[in-house]
Amino acid sequence: MSSSETPINWKRNLTVTWLGCFLTGAAFSLVMPFLPLYVEQLGVSGHSALNMWSGLVFSITFLFSAIASPFWGGLADRKGRKIMLLRSALGMAIIMLLMGMAQNIWQFLILRAVLGLLGGFVPNANALIATQIPRHKSGWALGTLSTGSVSGALLGPLAGGLLADSYGLRPVFFITAVVLFICFLLTWFCIRENFTPVPKKEMLHARQVFASLKNPKLVLSLFVTTLIIQVATGSIAPILTLYVRDLAGNVGNIAFISGMIASVPGVAALLSAPRLGKLGDRIGPERILIVALVFSVLLLIPMSLVQTPWQLGILRFLLGAADGALLPAVQTLLVYNSTREIAGRIFSYNQSFRDIGNVTGPLLGSGIAASFGFRTVFIVTAGVVLFNVFYSWLSLSRAVRQPQSAPD
Repeated sequence: MSSSETPINWKRNLTVTWLGCFLTGAAFSLVMPFLPLYVEQLGVSGHSALNMWSGLVFSITFLFSAIASPFWGGLADRKGRKIMLLRSALGMAIIMLLMGMAQNIWQFLILRAVLGLLGGFVPNANALIATQIPRHKSGWALGTLSTGSVSGALLGPLAGGLLADSYGLRPVFFITAVVLFICFLLTWFCIRENFTPVPKKEMLHARQVFASLKNPKLVLSLFVTTLIIQVATGSIAPILTLYVRDLAGNVGNIAFISGMIASVPGVAALLSAPRLGKLGDRIGPERILIVALVFSVLLLIPMSLVQTPWQLGILRFLLGAADGALLPAVQTLLVYNSTREIAGRIFSYNQSFRDIGNVTGPLLGSGIAASFGFRTVFIVTAGVVLFNVFYSWLSLSRAVRQPQSAPD
């Protein structure tokens, strides 16, 4: 389906998409530290109302992203992945600009929903690289690409907090819009794609997409694995600061300690993802996936027993090293088990499952903590990941990985 006389420089594309994922990751997380404060500034008052609206404006983006991802994935397979990257970056830039102008909570809620509808830079970047990279380098390339959004998400909250303190809340949205527009320009001028548009009548429907797969049950199981990974990650997020406060007692720098413990998994994932991806190219991503899941279970259980924040921080750093391997391993297996023609939709379906996990995980963690306490969240999360170990092992043991020929 790809045809042109000019060869693709996939290494340059990988570098530019990494920068794009970094900028979009930073742009999204820039506004996260003060999202409840902005909700309050828009007129919401009262503890319960503030909590409800903050949770709603946070989760609605993921919910609408889950709905829209398959549509954008189909359009990417028909029109090309670069145009989807451009559409996503420019659309998000405009929405961020409008968010800074919102006058009430309903306008802000609607804009957050539209942000989810117009998103999708990261899955389309994954699909673009997956269809251009030599197959034997897929694990390393997708692992490296994953560090872009992780790096942005790590630096974003720090930068967002500093900017909000210096300039106020609304200007941060305008700065975020500028960052996303830079991402749009980088994509426009630096990314190359040889793509022949496919007539709509020749496109496969969703059922035909799965029918065309050599092992549709395995691909579906990988989607479920992605969902469970995100549920496990998200279940801890809403209770982490409160758990750290319980462990630390009355100390003056609780915000700093909590921020450090929240960030260390991302740092570890940043270090581990490319290396474990490269190892997966040698020994097989399915082995990396299973071992990383088992390692996660063995780290989550003692997290429920820690007595100091530093014990929790060390365990979360080790957990981040394992987490850095999980999603790239799943994505590499998706590359092995699908074709270039349907890569956009396969990655978009996977993104939908990931978004559903992003919505479900925090709700699960908050509900368990409210009923049974913080420590129980880690035990239940370990149980969820243990289920994922057996589910993934059974799914992978039934399938024989059949790599496709390397891209030109």
